[in-house]
Amino acid sequence: MDWLFNVDWKTMLEADTPLLEIFLRGSMIYLGLFFMLRFILKRTAGTVGISDMLVVVLIADAAQNGMAADYHSVTDGLFLVATILFWSVLLDWLGFRFPRIRRLLEPPPLPLVEKGRILHRNLRRELITRDELMEQLREQGLERLDQVKRACMESDGHISVIPYQRGPEGKPRKQRGA
Repeated sequence: MDWLFNVDWKTMLEADTPLLEIFLRGSMIYLGLFFMLRFILKRTAGTVGISDMLVVVLIADAAQNGMAADYHSVTDGLFLVATILFWSVLLDWLGFRFPRIRRLLEPPPLPLVEKGRILHRNLRRELITRDELMEQLREQGLERLDQVKRACMESDGHISVIPYQRGPEGKPRKQRGA
């Protein structure tokens, strides 16, 4: 039971790094990684948004450092986690409130197929092979490109598909103006 009373509360709770430094370091890392992922990796993060993935990874690391005494203080670790959450919520709020900022934070849908034709330039840009595209179409019940009115790479990395409507004989029916 002696071990229960031998806790060095001062070392555990007193911040040993200035809080402003922690805030600035956390802000620089979060924003730097966010924009690198946004502009370099584009949408390869899969179905989890870049921001969500980044928050989980950074919070896990920041919390681990605080718990493992790498900071020597729980306060330092908690403040860094709060800084990361602050930027995540602020960027989400700014993107929700201001459409221009949303366009900076989230890429618009990128067309991959238009009227049954593959847009090869956009496939190359996202490093998607024809086989990968066809796999995504098959997963949505489409076997041929001529069944696809439009397919787009969405901001979260998944591919959305709009098929042509089918006529009574089962063949794709092209709408007027399409």
